[in-house]
Amino acid sequence: MSELKEVVKIIKNTSYGVAFTGAGISVESGIAPFTGVGGLWNQYDPKYIEIHFFEEHPQESWREMKKIFFNDMHDATPNAAHLGLAELEKQGLLKGVITQNIDGLHQKAGSKNVQEFHGTIYTLSCVRCGHKIPLADADISHDLPTCSCGGVLKPDFVFYGEGIPPTAYQNSLEMAQNCDTMIIVGTAGQVMPACSMPLIAKQFGAKIIEVNPQPSAFTNSITDYYFSLKATEFFNELKKEW
Repeated sequence: MSELKEVVKIIKNTSYGVAFTGAGISVESGIAPFTGVGGLWNQYDPKYIEIHFFEEHPQESWREMKKIFFNDMHDATPNAAHLGLAELEKQGLLKGVITQNIDGLHQKAGSKNVQEFHGTIYTLSCVRCGHKIPLADADISHDLPTCSCGGVLKPDFVFYGEGIPPTAYQNSLEMAQNCDTMIIVGTAGQVMPACSMPLIAKQFGAKIIEVNPQPSAFTNSITDYYFSLKATEFFNELKKEW
């Protein structure tokens, strides 16, 4: 795989590498993607994480969210792809990860600079007083989890109809503008505004390395090196060539 040898050289010589990840990186950790084969929205109605539905029917939303997110995601462990990116950061070759995922697996793998573009399941915020509570300290066994003030708790991931967390957006934008290499892993590139980050990176001169079993919206437009592999397959091959 001569292209892989080239990519190893590029990564080893990068001065500002960034990873951009989507649901595909976590599929091999047992977390279903939202769309496509086996996708969550084939099994559940996405209305339960629409912000207006949540505001009007929080108990119904919570009942479904527990099924959709809080079992599989909470118990999942990082795979070779998460661990590979964490190792690249440890070596100083990756400045950080921009992820669309809310599963926390990059942090579990050891990545330090993780910009969670769509938030996280690991903290909850009170819709009344704004108090933020770690998931580990919250009791979500009730039909409607509440704050000590009595307000409803909302998971800190981005619901449909909500904006991107400003800090994560700004940090992601700066990383995309400054990187000289971007490794895209496991995303179809169809969710805005997240999918604009690789486009910005390319616009600012970055080399784009893409890993995805199926071609994405990036493959034939901005990608320089495309590997039609599962995330773990690519990182296992990368390790062999290293």
